[in-house]
Amino acid sequence: RMLGRLVRHKSKSIRNKSLVLSRFSSTRGAVATQVWGDAISDIKKANTYKNERIITSPQRGQITVQNTSTPVLNFCANNYLGLSDHPELIQAAKNTLDSHGLGLSSVRFICGTQDIHKQLEQEISNFHGTEDTILYASCFDANAGIFEGLLTKEDHIFTDSLNHASIIDGVRLSKAKRAIYNHMDLEDLDQKLSASDSRIKLIVTDGVFSMDGDVAPLEGICDLADKHDALVMVDECHATGFIGKHGRGTPELLGVEGRIDLINSTLGKALGGASGGYTTGKKEAVELLRQKSRPYLFSNSVAPAIVGATLETFRILQTSTDLIEKLSANTKLFRESMTQAGFTLSGNPHSPITPVMLGDAGLATNFANQMLEKGIYVIGFSYPVVPAGKARIRVQLSAAHSTADVETAIKAFIEVGKNLGVIA
Repeated sequence: RMLGRLVRHKSKSIRNKSLVLSRFSSTRGAVATQVWGDAISDIKKANTYKNERIITSPQRGQITVQNTSTPVLNFCANNYLGLSDHPELIQAAKNTLDSHGLGLSSVRFICGTQDIHKQLEQEISNFHGTEDTILYASCFDANAGIFEGLLTKEDHIFTDSLNHASIIDGVRLSKAKRAIYNHMDLEDLDQKLSASDSRIKLIVTDGVFSMDGDVAPLEGICDLADKHDALVMVDECHATGFIGKHGRGTPELLGVEGRIDLINSTLGKALGGASGGYTTGKKEAVELLRQKSRPYLFSNSVAPAIVGATLETFRILQTSTDLIEKLSANTKLFRESMTQAGFTLSGNPHSPITPVMLGDAGLATNFANQMLEKGIYVIGFSYPVVPAGKARIRVQLSAAHSTADVETAIKAFIEVGKNLGVIA
Protein backbone atom coordinates (compact mmCIF):
# COMPACT_ATOMS: atom_id res chain seq x y z
CA ARG A 1 0.00 0.00 0.00
CA MET A 2 2.83 2.39 0.83
CA LEU A 3 4.48 1.60 -2.48
CA GLY A 4 1.20 2.37 -4.23
CA ARG A 5 0.90 5.73 -2.47
CA LEU A 6 4.46 6.60 -3.44
CA VAL A 7 3.78 5.70 -7.08
CA ARG A 8 0.57 7.77 -7.11
CA HIS A 9 2.36 10.73 -5.45
CA LYS A 10 5.21 10.50 -7.97
CA SER A 11 2.73 10.33 -10.83
CA LYS A 12 0.84 13.39 -9.53
CA SER A 13 4.11 15.31 -9.09
CA ILE A 14 5.11 14.53 -12.69
CA ARG A 15 1.71 15.68 -13.95
CA ASN A 16 2.00 18.95 -11.99
CA LYS A 17 5.48 19.59 -13.37
CA SER A 18 4.25 18.85 -16.87
CA LEU A 19 1.39 21.28 -16.39
CA VAL A 20 3.78 24.02 -15.25
CA LEU A 21 6.10 23.34 -18.19
CA SER A 22 3.19 23.36 -20.62
CA ARG A 23 2.14 26.77 -19.31
CA PHE A 24 5.57 28.22 -19.85
CA SER A 25 5.94 26.64 -23.29
CA SER A 26 2.45 27.66 -24.45
CA THR A 27 2.22 29.67 -27.65
CA ARG A 28 -0.54 31.82 -26.13
CA GLY A 29 0.50 35.44 -26.42
CA ALA A 30 3.05 34.74 -29.15
CA VAL A 31 1.53 37.38 -31.43
CA ALA A 32 1.66 40.03 -28.72
CA THR A 33 5.24 39.12 -27.86
CA GLN A 34 6.21 39.45 -31.54
CA VAL A 35 4.43 42.80 -31.91
CA TRP A 36 6.05 44.23 -28.78
CA GLY A 37 9.47 42.91 -29.74
CA ASP A 38 9.18 44.45 -33.21
CA ALA A 39 8.16 47.78 -31.66
CA ILE A 40 11.24 47.74 -29.43
CA SER A 41 13.44 46.91 -32.43
CA ASP A 42 11.94 49.81 -34.38
CA ILE A 43 12.64 52.20 -31.50
CA LYS A 44 16.26 51.05 -31.36
CA LYS A 45 16.68 51.38 -35.14
CA ALA A 46 15.37 54.95 -34.93
CA ASN A 47 17.95 55.77 -32.21
CA THR A 48 15.15 56.76 -29.84
CA TYR A 49 15.53 53.89 -27.34
CA LYS A 50 15.80 55.26 -23.81
CA ASN A 51 18.33 53.57 -21.55
CA GLU A 52 18.07 54.20 -17.83
CA ARG A 53 21.33 55.11 -16.14
CA ILE A 54 21.55 53.92 -12.55
CA ILE A 55 22.32 56.56 -9.92
CA THR A 56 23.99 55.26 -6.75
CA SER A 57 23.84 58.44 -4.65
CA PRO A 58 21.21 60.92 -3.47
CA GLN A 59 19.94 63.36 -6.09
CA ARG A 60 22.17 66.45 -5.94
CA GLY A 61 24.37 68.67 -8.10
CA GLN A 62 27.11 66.02 -8.14
CA ILE A 63 26.08 62.36 -8.24
CA THR A 64 27.59 58.92 -8.68
CA VAL A 65 26.42 56.73 -11.55
CA GLN A 66 26.76 52.98 -11.89
CA ASN A 67 29.70 51.92 -14.11
CA THR A 68 31.44 55.29 -13.88
CA SER A 69 34.60 55.59 -11.85
CA THR A 70 34.19 59.19 -10.65
CA PRO A 71 31.27 61.43 -9.63
CA VAL A 72 29.55 63.41 -12.38
CA LEU A 73 27.81 66.78 -12.47
CA ASN A 74 24.06 66.38 -12.94
CA PHE A 75 22.46 68.82 -15.38
CA CYS A 76 19.26 66.94 -16.19
CA ALA A 77 17.29 66.81 -12.93
CA ASN A 78 14.21 68.80 -11.93
CA ASN A 79 16.06 69.59 -8.70
CA TYR A 80 15.88 73.32 -9.46
CA LEU A 81 16.42 74.60 -5.92
CA GLY A 82 18.79 71.83 -4.88
CA LEU A 83 16.45 70.66 -2.12
CA SER A 84 16.34 66.95 -2.97
CA ASP A 85 19.04 66.17 -0.39
CA HIS A 86 18.65 69.24 1.82
CA PRO A 87 19.44 68.23 5.42
CA GLU A 88 16.56 70.22 6.91
CA LEU A 89 14.03 68.51 4.62
CA ILE A 90 15.50 65.09 5.38
CA GLN A 91 15.29 65.77 9.12
CA ALA A 92 11.70 67.02 8.76
CA ALA A 93 10.82 63.80 6.92
CA LYS A 94 12.43 61.69 9.67
CA ASN A 95 10.58 63.62 12.36
CA THR A 96 7.28 63.11 10.56
CA LEU A 97 7.93 59.38 10.21
CA ASP A 98 8.18 59.27 13.99
CA SER A 99 5.12 61.44 14.64
CA HIS A 100 2.75 60.33 11.84
CA GLY A 101 4.00 56.97 10.58
CA LEU A 102 5.02 55.62 7.19
CA GLY A 103 1.71 55.76 5.37
CA LEU A 104 -2.07 55.87 5.75
CA SER A 105 -3.07 52.63 3.99
CA SER A 106 -6.16 54.49 2.86
CA VAL A 107 -7.60 57.06 0.53
CA ARG A 108 -8.36 60.49 1.93
CA PHE A 109 -12.13 60.22 2.41
CA ILE A 110 -12.03 56.93 4.35
CA CYS A 111 -9.27 57.26 6.95
CA GLY A 112 -6.39 58.83 5.04
CA THR A 113 -6.48 62.49 6.10
CA GLN A 114 -4.09 63.60 8.83
CA ASP A 115 -3.75 67.06 10.34
CA ILE A 116 -0.55 67.64 8.36
CA HIS A 117 -2.33 67.05 5.04
CA LYS A 118 -4.72 69.87 5.86
CA GLN A 119 -1.82 72.04 7.05
CA LEU A 120 0.02 71.54 3.76
CA GLU A 121 -3.08 72.28 1.70
CA GLN A 122 -3.52 75.53 3.62
CA GLU A 123 0.18 76.36 3.19
CA ILE A 124 -0.06 75.87 -0.57
CA SER A 125 -3.16 78.06 -0.73
CA ASN A 126 -1.38 80.80 1.21
CA PHE A 127 1.66 80.54 -1.07
CA HIS A 128 -0.35 80.92 -4.28
CA GLY A 129 -2.93 83.31 -2.85
CA THR A 130 -5.80 80.93 -3.65
CA GLU A 131 -8.94 79.83 -1.82
CA ASP A 132 -8.35 76.10 -1.36
CA THR A 133 -6.06 73.22 -2.32
CA ILE A 134 -6.40 69.46 -2.87
CA LEU A 135 -3.40 67.11 -2.69
CA TYR A 136 -2.77 64.24 -5.12
CA ALA A 137 -0.23 61.43 -5.33
CA SER A 138 1.31 63.25 -8.32
CA CYS A 139 0.58 66.16 -10.61
CA PHE A 140 -0.04 63.61 -13.36
CA ASP A 141 -2.96 62.47 -11.19
CA ALA A 142 -4.06 66.06 -10.66
CA ASN A 143 -4.17 66.60 -14.41
CA ALA A 144 -5.86 63.25 -14.96
CA GLY A 145 -8.63 64.09 -12.51
CA ILE A 146 -9.38 67.75 -12.98
CA PHE A 147 -11.14 67.85 -16.35
CA GLU A 148 -13.36 64.83 -15.86
CA GLY A 149 -14.18 66.03 -12.36
CA LEU A 150 -15.12 69.60 -13.24
CA LEU A 151 -16.42 69.55 -16.81
CA THR A 152 -19.16 67.82 -18.81
CA LYS A 153 -20.22 67.61 -22.46
CA GLU A 154 -21.72 71.07 -22.07
CA ASP A 155 -18.24 72.56 -21.57
CA HIS A 156 -15.21 73.29 -23.76
CA ILE A 157 -11.47 72.92 -23.15
CA PHE A 158 -8.92 75.02 -25.06
CA THR A 159 -5.48 73.47 -24.74
CA ASP A 160 -2.05 74.51 -26.03
CA SER A 161 -0.65 72.14 -28.65
CA LEU A 162 2.54 71.55 -26.64
CA ASN A 163 0.95 70.98 -23.24
CA HIS A 164 2.34 68.17 -21.10
CA ALA A 165 1.29 64.57 -21.77
CA SER A 166 -0.59 64.45 -18.47
CA ILE A 167 -2.81 67.33 -19.61
CA ILE A 168 -3.39 65.61 -22.94
CA ASP A 169 -4.41 62.40 -21.18
CA GLY A 170 -6.60 64.27 -18.71
CA VAL A 171 -8.42 66.13 -21.48
CA ARG A 172 -9.06 62.83 -23.26
CA LEU A 173 -10.77 61.45 -20.15
CA SER A 174 -13.25 64.32 -20.07
CA LYS A 175 -16.51 64.41 -22.02
CA ALA A 176 -16.02 68.14 -22.65
CA LYS A 177 -15.46 69.42 -26.17
CA ARG A 178 -11.84 70.22 -26.91
CA ALA A 179 -9.94 72.62 -29.12
CA ILE A 180 -6.17 72.55 -29.57
CA TYR A 181 -4.70 75.98 -30.28
CA ASN A 182 -1.29 76.58 -31.85
CA HIS A 183 1.56 76.84 -29.36
CA MET A 184 1.32 80.18 -27.51
CA ASP A 185 -0.68 81.62 -30.43
CA LEU A 186 -3.10 84.15 -28.94
CA GLU A 187 -4.73 84.93 -32.27
CA ASP A 188 -5.56 81.27 -32.86
CA LEU A 189 -6.85 80.94 -29.29
CA ASP A 190 -9.03 84.03 -29.75
CA GLN A 191 -10.58 82.60 -32.92
CA LYS A 192 -11.34 79.27 -31.27
CA LEU A 193 -12.86 80.92 -28.21
CA SER A 194 -15.03 83.12 -30.45
CA ALA A 195 -16.46 80.05 -32.16
CA SER A 196 -17.61 78.46 -28.90
CA ASP A 197 -20.92 78.96 -27.11
CA SER A 198 -20.28 76.34 -24.44
CA ARG A 199 -21.34 76.74 -20.81
CA ILE A 200 -17.84 76.70 -19.27
CA LYS A 201 -14.79 77.58 -21.35
CA LEU A 202 -11.48 76.51 -19.81
CA ILE A 203 -8.14 77.64 -21.25
CA VAL A 204 -5.34 75.24 -20.25
CA THR A 205 -1.63 75.87 -20.61
CA ASP A 206 1.70 74.92 -19.12
CA GLY A 207 3.24 77.90 -17.33
CA VAL A 208 6.71 76.82 -18.42
CA PHE A 209 6.82 74.18 -21.15
CA SER A 210 9.03 71.38 -19.93
CA MET A 211 10.76 70.43 -23.19
CA ASP A 212 11.22 73.91 -24.62
CA GLY A 213 11.56 76.23 -21.64
CA ASP A 214 8.97 78.59 -23.15
CA VAL A 215 6.89 80.73 -20.80
CA ALA A 216 3.21 80.96 -21.65
CA PRO A 217 1.87 84.47 -22.53
CA LEU A 218 -0.37 84.53 -19.48
CA GLU A 219 -1.25 88.21 -19.61
CA GLY A 220 -2.65 87.82 -23.12
CA ILE A 221 -4.38 84.57 -22.17
CA CYS A 222 -6.03 86.24 -19.17
CA ASP A 223 -7.15 89.14 -21.38
CA LEU A 224 -8.79 86.66 -23.76
CA ALA A 225 -10.40 84.90 -20.81
CA ASP A 226 -11.90 88.23 -19.73
CA LYS A 227 -13.09 88.90 -23.26
CA HIS A 228 -14.76 85.49 -23.70
CA ASP A 229 -15.87 84.81 -20.10
CA ALA A 230 -13.47 81.86 -19.86
CA LEU A 231 -11.47 80.34 -17.01
CA VAL A 232 -7.70 79.89 -16.99
CA MET A 233 -5.82 76.84 -15.70
CA VAL A 234 -2.02 76.75 -15.56
CA ASP A 235 0.25 73.74 -14.98
CA GLU A 236 3.13 75.13 -12.91
CA CYS A 237 5.25 72.00 -12.44
CA HIS A 238 8.33 73.61 -13.97
CA ALA A 239 7.81 76.98 -12.29
CA THR A 240 6.58 76.55 -8.70
CA GLY A 241 9.22 77.49 -6.17
CA PHE A 242 11.72 79.20 -8.47
CA ILE A 243 10.09 81.29 -11.22
CA GLY A 244 9.17 84.80 -10.09
CA LYS A 245 10.83 86.89 -7.40
CA HIS A 246 9.42 84.78 -4.58
CA GLY A 247 9.04 81.53 -6.52
CA ARG A 248 5.29 81.82 -6.99
CA GLY A 249 5.59 80.83 -10.61
CA THR A 250 4.65 82.32 -13.94
CA PRO A 251 1.65 84.28 -12.58
CA GLU A 252 4.08 86.18 -10.32
CA LEU A 253 6.66 86.56 -13.10
CA LEU A 254 4.10 87.97 -15.54
CA GLY A 255 2.03 89.99 -13.10
CA VAL A 256 -1.23 88.05 -13.36
CA GLU A 257 -1.57 86.72 -9.81
CA GLY A 258 -5.25 86.72 -8.92
CA ARG A 259 -6.28 86.26 -12.57
CA ILE A 260 -5.57 82.51 -12.72
CA ASP A 261 -8.53 80.34 -11.71
CA LEU A 262 -6.84 76.96 -11.28
CA ILE A 263 -3.20 75.99 -10.76
CA ASN A 264 -1.89 72.43 -10.91
CA SER A 265 1.63 71.75 -9.71
CA THR A 266 3.94 69.21 -8.14
CA LEU A 267 5.89 68.50 -4.97
CA GLY A 268 8.22 66.28 -7.00
CA LYS A 269 10.47 68.85 -8.65
CA ALA A 270 11.70 72.07 -7.04
CA LEU A 271 9.80 71.54 -3.78
CA GLY A 272 11.95 68.67 -2.57
CA GLY A 273 11.82 66.25 -5.46
CA ALA A 274 9.91 63.39 -3.82
CA SER A 275 6.35 62.95 -5.09
CA GLY A 276 2.91 64.46 -4.78
CA GLY A 277 0.93 67.08 -6.62
CA TYR A 278 -1.98 69.43 -6.13
CA THR A 279 -4.74 71.57 -7.57
CA THR A 280 -5.22 74.98 -6.00
CA GLY A 281 -7.77 77.65 -6.87
CA LYS A 282 -11.46 78.34 -6.48
CA LYS A 283 -12.89 76.69 -3.37
CA GLU A 284 -15.96 75.36 -5.22
CA ALA A 285 -13.73 73.64 -7.77
CA VAL A 286 -11.59 72.04 -5.06
CA GLU A 287 -14.64 70.90 -3.11
CA LEU A 288 -16.13 69.30 -6.22
CA LEU A 289 -12.83 67.55 -6.98
CA ARG A 290 -12.85 66.01 -3.51
CA GLN A 291 -16.21 64.46 -4.42
CA LYS A 292 -15.58 63.46 -8.05
CA SER A 293 -11.89 63.31 -8.98
CA ARG A 294 -11.11 59.63 -9.46
CA PRO A 295 -7.31 59.78 -8.91
CA TYR A 296 -8.01 61.51 -5.57
CA LEU A 297 -10.83 59.20 -4.53
CA PHE A 298 -9.02 55.96 -5.41
CA SER A 299 -5.35 56.66 -4.59
CA ASN A 300 -3.61 56.54 -1.23
CA SER A 301 -2.86 59.77 0.58
CA VAL A 302 0.50 61.46 0.08
CA ALA A 303 2.97 59.82 2.48
CA PRO A 304 3.38 61.69 5.79
CA ALA A 305 7.17 62.01 5.46
CA ILE A 306 6.73 63.83 2.14
CA VAL A 307 4.11 66.11 3.65
CA GLY A 308 6.38 66.97 6.57
CA ALA A 309 9.36 67.66 4.30
CA THR A 310 7.24 69.84 1.99
CA LEU A 311 6.02 71.94 4.91
CA GLU A 312 9.69 72.59 5.64
CA THR A 313 10.24 73.53 1.99
CA PHE A 314 7.63 76.26 2.20
CA ARG A 315 9.22 77.53 5.42
CA ILE A 316 12.54 77.86 3.58
CA LEU A 317 10.91 79.68 0.65
CA GLN A 318 9.23 82.13 3.00
CA THR A 319 12.47 82.78 4.85
CA SER A 320 14.85 83.57 1.97
CA THR A 321 15.08 84.02 -1.81
CA ASP A 322 18.78 83.06 -1.90
CA LEU A 323 18.18 79.77 -3.73
CA ILE A 324 16.00 81.46 -6.35
CA GLU A 325 18.64 84.11 -6.94
CA LYS A 326 21.43 81.52 -7.20
CA LEU A 327 19.45 79.55 -9.77
CA SER A 328 18.79 82.72 -11.77
CA ALA A 329 22.51 83.58 -11.80
CA ASN A 330 23.45 80.06 -12.95
CA THR A 331 20.85 80.19 -15.72
CA LYS A 332 22.10 83.56 -16.96
CA LEU A 333 25.74 82.41 -17.00
CA PHE A 334 24.97 79.20 -18.89
CA ARG A 335 22.70 80.77 -21.49
CA GLU A 336 24.99 83.69 -22.27
CA SER A 337 28.13 81.54 -22.50
CA MET A 338 26.53 78.84 -24.66
CA THR A 339 25.04 81.39 -27.06
CA GLN A 340 28.41 83.09 -27.36
CA ALA A 341 29.99 79.71 -28.14
CA GLY A 342 27.65 79.27 -31.10
CA PHE A 343 25.02 76.85 -29.80
CA THR A 344 21.35 77.22 -30.68
CA LEU A 345 19.31 77.45 -27.50
CA SER A 346 15.56 77.41 -27.03
CA GLY A 347 13.34 78.70 -24.27
CA ASN A 348 12.75 81.79 -22.17
CA PRO A 349 15.77 83.42 -20.48
CA HIS A 350 13.96 83.29 -17.12
CA SER A 351 13.69 79.51 -17.30
CA PRO A 352 16.47 77.18 -16.08
CA ILE A 353 15.24 74.70 -18.70
CA THR A 354 17.72 75.34 -21.51
CA PRO A 355 17.33 73.09 -24.56
CA VAL A 356 20.48 72.81 -26.67
CA MET A 357 18.99 72.16 -30.11
CA LEU A 358 20.68 69.47 -32.22
CA GLY A 359 17.96 68.19 -34.58
CA ASP A 360 19.09 64.62 -35.18
CA ALA A 361 18.14 61.93 -32.65
CA GLY A 362 21.34 59.94 -33.08
CA LEU A 363 23.44 63.07 -32.69
CA ALA A 364 21.66 63.95 -29.45
CA THR A 365 22.28 60.48 -28.00
CA ASN A 366 25.93 60.48 -29.07
CA PHE A 367 26.43 63.99 -27.71
CA ALA A 368 24.99 63.00 -24.31
CA ASN A 369 27.20 59.91 -24.16
CA GLN A 370 30.33 61.94 -24.85
CA MET A 371 29.30 64.47 -22.23
CA LEU A 372 29.07 61.68 -19.64
CA GLU A 373 32.61 60.65 -20.51
CA LYS A 374 33.63 64.19 -19.58
CA GLY A 375 31.80 63.99 -16.25
CA ILE A 376 28.59 65.81 -17.23
CA TYR A 377 25.28 63.95 -16.91
CA VAL A 378 22.80 65.16 -19.54
CA ILE A 379 20.20 63.32 -21.63
CA GLY A 380 19.38 63.52 -25.33
CA PHE A 381 15.66 63.92 -26.02
CA SER A 382 14.12 62.87 -29.31
CA TYR A 383 10.85 61.71 -30.83
CA PRO A 384 8.30 60.86 -29.45
CA VAL A 385 9.20 62.94 -26.38
CA VAL A 386 9.80 65.94 -28.68
CA PRO A 387 8.74 66.45 -32.31
CA ALA A 388 10.66 64.53 -34.98
CA GLY A 389 13.65 66.49 -36.24
CA LYS A 390 13.87 68.58 -33.07
CA ALA A 391 16.12 66.40 -30.94
CA ARG A 392 17.97 68.21 -28.22
CA ILE A 393 19.84 68.02 -24.97
CA ARG A 394 17.68 69.60 -22.30
CA VAL A 395 19.97 71.22 -19.75
CA GLN A 396 18.45 72.01 -16.37
CA LEU A 397 20.31 74.35 -14.08
CA SER A 398 20.06 74.06 -10.31
CA ALA A 399 20.83 76.19 -7.29
CA ALA A 400 22.90 73.17 -6.20
CA HIS A 401 25.42 73.98 -8.94
CA SER A 402 28.37 76.21 -8.10
CA THR A 403 29.65 78.74 -10.61
CA ALA A 404 32.59 76.39 -11.22
CA ASP A 405 30.15 73.52 -11.95
CA VAL A 406 28.38 75.58 -14.59
CA GLU A 407 31.65 76.65 -16.18
CA THR A 408 32.82 73.02 -16.27
CA ALA A 409 29.64 72.03 -18.10
CA ILE A 410 30.03 74.86 -20.61
CA LYS A 411 33.61 73.80 -21.33
CA ALA A 412 32.51 70.19 -21.92
CA PHE A 413 29.70 71.30 -24.24
CA ILE A 414 32.13 73.32 -26.33
CA GLU A 415 34.62 70.44 -26.59
CA VAL A 416 32.00 67.87 -27.59
CA GLY A 417 30.24 70.37 -29.84
CA LYS A 418 33.42 70.95 -31.81
CA ASN A 419 34.25 67.26 -31.91
CA LEU A 420 30.82 66.43 -33.41
CA GLY A 421 30.73 69.42 -35.75
CA VAL A 422 27.85 71.16 -33.97
CA ILE A 423 29.83 74.36 -33.55
CA ALA A 424 32.94 75.62 -35.32
